[in-house]
Amino acid sequence: MSRVAVIGGGAAGMMAAIASAEAGHEVSLYEKNEKLGKKLFITGKGRCNVTNACATEELFDHVVTNPKFLYSSFYGLTNYDVMDKVEQWGCPLKTERGERVFPVSDKSSDVIRAFSSRLREVGVDVHLYSEVEGIEIKDGRVSGIRLKKEKKAVPVDAVIVATGGMSYPTTGSTGDGYEFAKKAGHKVTELSPALVPFVVKEQQTVKQLQGLSLKNVNVSIQKGEKSIYEEFGEMLFTHFGVSGPVLLSASSYVAKTLKKMPLTLSIDLKPALSREQLDARILRDFDEIKNKQFKNALIHLLPSKLVPVIVERSGISPEKQVNEITRVEREQIVEAMKNFRLTLTGLRDFKEAIITQGGVSVKEINPSTMESKLVGGLYFVGEVLDLDAVTGGFNLQIAWSTGHLAGISIE
Repeated sequence: MSRVAVIGGGAAGMMAAIASAEAGHEVSLYEKNEKLGKKLFITGKGRCNVTNACATEELFDHVVTNPKFLYSSFYGLTNYDVMDKVEQWGCPLKTERGERVFPVSDKSSDVIRAFSSRLREVGVDVHLYSEVEGIEIKDGRVSGIRLKKEKKAVPVDAVIVATGGMSYPTTGSTGDGYEFAKKAGHKVTELSPALVPFVVKEQQTVKQLQGLSLKNVNVSIQKGEKSIYEEFGEMLFTHFGVSGPVLLSASSYVAKTLKKMPLTLSIDLKPALSREQLDARILRDFDEIKNKQFKNALIHLLPSKLVPVIVERSGISPEKQVNEITRVEREQIVEAMKNFRLTLTGLRDFKEAIITQGGVSVKEINPSTMESKLVGGLYFVGEVLDLDAVTGGFNLQIAWSTGHLAGISIE
């Protein structure tokens, strides 16, 4: 039996502590906040997207950075294993659109309660308001941890670092784990906010559209003429730019490129219709309202907020009568709807990011155990590692799986 210290009481830390205690170790969990799962509480807009019910092998397709590293983790604790455990621990789950899994109650607090209950059952010693300021290493192995409020070190045989990233710093994610890693000799890759809204150049346009949510649109992000990301789904206009599921996921794929240059976002507002079909639809609508002005002619095709913007982008006078609009002008309307362009200039910061991209280099971590290759008895799990995925429960699955693997790997 080993004495194990888990630093961080979020998703990865709680799972690691439970797995380690179930394996027969003496486990202490140190959380600097007043409660466990503070960031988990706000995930999924307070509903907690626990995992995704896709086929387990499909999990890898949704991981943006270092998916192959997760082979042992994902198969050691699959998404279906997570669902079984959470339900066994007293939180019934349901599956929604996109195979997203949520608690039946729609309350993230019920997920945290299930984990807290299990921590008690397996005898984990939970220390709240307990900030760890350092890890003691002797002869290439972990020997203890230093707590901020105590003078002496706490002797331990193994340490699991589950401190999260830099996103939502108000929840305690302030980068402590990266400092622990660096002091232990580990490389930390460049950190960027990920799953985060975009800032656009066309501020006047997005302010006009602020709050408008669009479903079933196709978005494409281009670097010059080359498309570097394309997805179909839901998006949202904000006072500074664009957000929503498809664009949050896009941020993880294009963040590094966007740091070097602006990118073009092209939105197809009517992806179900070809250009010819859309033109026919516009012509049909125009035939029914021949004497109306153009500015009032698109209300059946577009949300009201979008109408004046598309009218302006078409280059056609808003006062022009519909029966005077030419075929060439209709093509301009089609172009404005099928290729609604904005210039992406940057990303919002860590305060608004769901996760952090970058972290402890996985080249220095054993993927079969989550143990450091540099320091014996030192493990890194969850968001502190250079691992990230798109929205839909995949980042939490990374946390559960890596935490569990570290917990069961301690000797």
